[in-house]
Amino acid sequence: MKNLKTYSLCAAFAVCALTPAWADGNREPVDYVNPFVGTTNYGTTNPGALCPQGMMSVVPFNVMGSVNGNRDKDSRWWSTPYEHTNNFFTGYAHVNLSGVGCPELGSLLLMPTSGKLEVDFLKYGSSYKDEEATPGYYANVLDKYGIRTEVTATPRTARERFTFKAGQGNLLLNLGEGLTNESGATVRFVSETEIEGSKLLGTFCYNPQAVFPIYFVMRVNKAPKTSGYWKQMRPMTVEAAWDSTAGTKKLYTQYRKEISGDDIGVWFTYDMSEGEQLEVSLGVSFVSIENARENLDREQSGLSFEQIRQNARKAWNDDLSRILVEGGTEEQKHVFYTALYHVLIHPNVLNDVNGQYPAMESEKILSTQGKRYTVFSLWDTYRNVHQLMTLLFPDRQLDMVRTMVDMYREHGWLPKWELYGRETLTMEGDPAIPVIVDTWFKGLRDFDVETAYEAMYKSATLPGAENLMRPDADDYYSLGYVPIRAKNDNSVSHALEYYIADYALSRFADALGKKDDAKLFYNRSLGYKNYYCKDFGTFRPKLPDGTFYSPFDPMQGANFEENPGFHEGNAWNYTFYVPHDVKGLARLMGGRKAFINKLQSVFDEGRYDPANEPDIAYPYLFSYFPGEEWRTQKLVPQLVNTYFKNTPGGIPGNDDTGTMSAWAIFSMMGFYPDCPGVPEYTLTTPMFDKVVIKLDPRYYQEKELVITAHKSGQTDETNRIGEVKLGGQKHKGVRVTHNELVHAGTLDFYLK
Repeated sequence: MKNLKTYSLCAAFAVCALTPAWADGNREPVDYVNPFVGTTNYGTTNPGALCPQGMMSVVPFNVMGSVNGNRDKDSRWWSTPYEHTNNFFTGYAHVNLSGVGCPELGSLLLMPTSGKLEVDFLKYGSSYKDEEATPGYYANVLDKYGIRTEVTATPRTARERFTFKAGQGNLLLNLGEGLTNESGATVRFVSETEIEGSKLLGTFCYNPQAVFPIYFVMRVNKAPKTSGYWKQMRPMTVEAAWDSTAGTKKLYTQYRKEISGDDIGVWFTYDMSEGEQLEVSLGVSFVSIENARENLDREQSGLSFEQIRQNARKAWNDDLSRILVEGGTEEQKHVFYTALYHVLIHPNVLNDVNGQYPAMESEKILSTQGKRYTVFSLWDTYRNVHQLMTLLFPDRQLDMVRTMVDMYREHGWLPKWELYGRETLTMEGDPAIPVIVDTWFKGLRDFDVETAYEAMYKSATLPGAENLMRPDADDYYSLGYVPIRAKNDNSVSHALEYYIADYALSRFADALGKKDDAKLFYNRSLGYKNYYCKDFGTFRPKLPDGTFYSPFDPMQGANFEENPGFHEGNAWNYTFYVPHDVKGLARLMGGRKAFINKLQSVFDEGRYDPANEPDIAYPYLFSYFPGEEWRTQKLVPQLVNTYFKNTPGGIPGNDDTGTMSAWAIFSMMGFYPDCPGVPEYTLTTPMFDKVVIKLDPRYYQEKELVITAHKSGQTDETNRIGEVKLGGQKHKGVRVTHNELVHAGTLDFYLK
């Protein structure tokens, strides 16, 4: 990691103001971030340059072409533009996803080369060395050309700098390739140094209709010697005798109007002196070319590469400094701040600088006064990401809730897995409900509450044939569970999500005085009991007639094996997935002792899956039973230290737009929101001596929450909570409400 030494006057002032007492020399939170964490082991993060929750990200694209053992994106299921163990670079991708499990975006590939012009990526691609990555900046050196490449970003634009050797230098913008499975682009020259165009993206998780365009404007800071287009020509038979370009990548050297196609690109050539630099600026929009140009003009005007880079660094450091930590190991600080960095990538801003954005599932262009967000991977993030946003950035969380409610106004439904104005319907459940309810119960209520409730009520009551969120709702309403009707219909997983959503909705309805609704949804939320099979001691799919599905193996489904009734997991990963009625589940299992023993066996017998969401709250469930809290306090630090590392493989699986990282952040601070929609946390042993959370005074009366671990002198591995004081007063138990936490000022753990 590179420790930058030069700052603008404004950034330098911020450094002085934010340097905490624990800092190692001049190290700041941003210096503990390692963007390479999670870039292998299917973490699907990337080391590219971006700003916090920015639309633009500039990522080295190295998953194209099976060269020297390179893993190619088209040879397997692949969902990330960058893999740490690969080494064949084919350009920088603009606008990408972080931590997801399906391929999308990762297009507009910009590549510098030298020597003879070549537009086939298998020929112009290069191995690379000397990678560097810090928040807002990435660099490498291309072995084939000796070109040093550097990239940085503003929220909606990219700036790239390429340092050439003497001779012919080339710039290539490949519009035919990328991570997306969609195709088709159009581009035209505006001037010698500016091009504009659009490209079609979409089909995330293979939803064929969830497509959308991205618009771009690209400028180079030096007029080229020559420039033009290329296009992959269709193969010919008889006519090939007269057309030498048939089946080739045809170079257009004397045509300047717009060009369209599935596999097209733009090239520029230059005479470069030794060490001469080319800079490229690229702005994007999901509204129009005009907005992409305005984004570029307003976010980059008058700024040098270094100024943009420093602005990005400062933005990251400001956000990361919402939490300051003391103690712990250097490894733990790297893990913690890298996790917070990953949480602050998505959801990201969608609106342009003028406020315009593409309306949800519509051709309309609307405007917002605040921020419009996108990339709502809600099946993942409803568990902890939005709870962390509520605590650290309540203003952004409110805008996210307002975005979801506006999506309902525009489309008629709250989002499930929204991507740039399209509903992909990925995963299951009704996850927007617990997010909005959780936000409201934590005191953030400046949104259209009645419209939000209307939206929730709609998806919780409409028949299945009319219900986008709950297509199997008819059985759920009439039977109290979703029966298995097809081999891979994920019926149990669907219903368990509905139970959680309906419990949150019941609490919301009750708080709004809608007592009959509250009773209806609460009773539904207890339907999980239908799935409990005493013979196996786990949940088990049921048939429409009420009998259990056979044959059944509770271990089937491990490692993403297809499994009747369950999605991305086995029965053990889902059996304790009833966060809203833990004690009721314990009674169903035969009481407290049976519950504890069965839950402990999940960890002792290797049934816990840290790489996916359904069971990530399991370690906290012990603490619902007085006298068993020690199990949580023992397990959580062990799990963090085992599965989260300051290495490229340092996330146990897909980061799922920050969900796994949020689990680590909460766990390391000493509290976790184990029941979405309920404004409470379970306490556990903090992994730092001191944590200072800066609270937004516009929303919370205390300016900060100071968490202190008072150690007994024993090792970290044996420290358990002996006493808790909240606001200086002894606190009973290990559950604390959000209101208690943010108004306490101090949270003291006395460890034994």
